[in-house]
Amino acid sequence: MSMLTTLARMQAVRSGRAEPLATVRHRHLAERPMVVLPLAAAGEAGAPLAVMLGTDRERPVLLTVPQPLDRDRRFAFLADLATELLPYLEGFGEQVELLSKEVKDPATGERTEVVRELCADAPQLLVPGSGSIEFLGLLGRSTRFRRTAEDPDPGPYPAPARVPLLGRWLTHVRDRAQVPGSSMLLAMTDLLGRHWATGQSRLEDQHLGALLAWIAPPPGASGAEAALRAETERDAQGQLRCPPAGPATDPRFDSGLLAPAITRYDAARKLGDSRAEQARERDIAALLEAVLRPTWERMWQGLDLLRALPPADHLAERWEGDRWSYTSHRDRVAAGEPPQPVSDDAVTAARKLAQREREQTRLDIQEALDDPLAMAEHRLAGEAMAGEVVAVEPVYDTSGRSAKPRPLVTVRTADRPHGDPGRELFRAGGPTAQKAELVEQDTVAGTVTVRLLSGMGRKREPEPGTVPEPGDRVCFTLFELTARQSAPLPEPEDTPWTHGGPPRGPERQAALFAATDTTADTAAADTAAAVSAEGA
Repeated sequence: MSMLTTLARMQAVRSGRAEPLATVRHRHLAERPMVVLPLAAAGEAGAPLAVMLGTDRERPVLLTVPQPLDRDRRFAFLADLATELLPYLEGFGEQVELLSKEVKDPATGERTEVVRELCADAPQLLVPGSGSIEFLGLLGRSTRFRRTAEDPDPGPYPAPARVPLLGRWLTHVRDRAQVPGSSMLLAMTDLLGRHWATGQSRLEDQHLGALLAWIAPPPGASGAEAALRAETERDAQGQLRCPPAGPATDPRFDSGLLAPAITRYDAARKLGDSRAEQARERDIAALLEAVLRPTWERMWQGLDLLRALPPADHLAERWEGDRWSYTSHRDRVAAGEPPQPVSDDAVTAARKLAQREREQTRLDIQEALDDPLAMAEHRLAGEAMAGEVVAVEPVYDTSGRSAKPRPLVTVRTADRPHGDPGRELFRAGGPTAQKAELVEQDTVAGTVTVRLLSGMGRKREPEPGTVPEPGDRVCFTLFELTARQSAPLPEPEDTPWTHGGPPRGPERQAALFAATDTTADTAAADTAAAVSAEGA
């Protein structure tokens, strides 16, 4: 936690309200996001209990499993979930943009024009918290290898063809959620926590009701009082008025209401009374809807708060990366490629790690360029400085064949960049990409002098607007404003024996999950070798 974030949390304690951590919205919000609220059965990992989902605030869809231990009902639930989710996930693949690019043949040196499709938009799933992201990933892991009735050997529990397809999509959005700056799968608690600082810990911020209570407390109450009520207040039956956002449920709800309702449902099934069985199933659905409805309303409340913030300038660029990722996965599915492997080969894992490190660097840079509060973090850490230009001295470098402009710019600032004279600087927010070097820091006068080195044109006199004038506000950073590319990696077929050698074929992937809905057998995990690319 940075010093400014700590200060904002202390101010939130004093004021009784959450303090803003950003002046703009740093994550893309779709016009029609799919809100997904999953619930899992207690005591059994990956056993779905219910899900409330939809793109319409007033008309959510509720799917439930009246008996999570019933394999048939669980499979029926997954088929219904695929029926609801797949049209949304696949519905963005038809409208595309055609982008052309010249590619040079390394053998002949000839340039050819290649036209690629890029989907005009991509889906966005919103869940309450990070636990729901992990649960969706677990559902994808347990269903993408499922055998269907169309397979040559379907096994004793064949699934509809749309179930493994849903598993592939859930796995893709879960993998994409691990890429910094991606917006295809987002947790509301993480979204709100990025833009507001509360007077409680990050762990307590994972409670969606308590987090919203700090950001928008009711009249006459402080954030701490409203958060305490959201976490602990119960009704006459002893149930929480603000239930957990999932995927786990309140233990008192499980023991006091849900377990007896499931017992009554099992008794009706055992008696063979279909009418009573349906009635007991409706009772369970009503209980689960009452648990999910408060979270559903809070999800849309959080969306309203986030939409009130102006979007950051680099949002479109990062969302384009999600669009490329979505387009690539659409093409892999259409080409009939095998599902993502249980574990990646060495080269693919290294590429994913390098991509995530590069995207994290790019995200930090872009947020600093888009948001003065984010840049203030770097200024406080001595990684940047900002201030008002007080003097500009035209200086020229005459060591070469022609004189080059190297003006000295003196900036009045309270910042103290942690760099010695000669340290390379980069101008943020300038008309062009400009490099500079630190010349002198005068702590008594409160000024810093820098020498501009580039971005002024090729003529003797700098191009108009490329050199700041006295009175202008400028910002220089000690870090580069673009992310560097990582070192090239070998092809998967050239993986050395020290890293497992070339990956094996994917022919046995489906056998890993045959006739079971549990997680993969770790002893057979090394047989999966298909590449699961994350993005562009």
